Amino acid sequence: MPDIIYQALLLFVRILNYLILARVFLSWLPIGRDNPVVGFIYALTEPILAPIRNMLQKSPLGGPGMILDFSPIIAFFLIDFVLSIVGKIMGY
Repeated sequence: MPDIIYQALLLFVRILNYLILARVFLSWLPIGRDNPVVGFIYALTEPILAPIRNMLQKSPLGGPGMILDFSPIIAFFLIDFVLSIVGKIMGY
């Protein structure tokens, strides 16, 4: 049973990573957020990226004039970190 749960978690994390990556690529394209697919991707990834972006803006490394949004990169690291902790707890 724990193996099924861990495999489901791995699948969820993989899908989440692909959605974040798709959002990064979509930000480079001239597609508006009123597009249903873009809106769906933004709706799924914004709850993860917005808190990270807010913390970056308050940090000395960021600020309101940041040219690049590093929140997806930090989200990848945080998701991987949480996944490794859960994997160690479950014995993987």
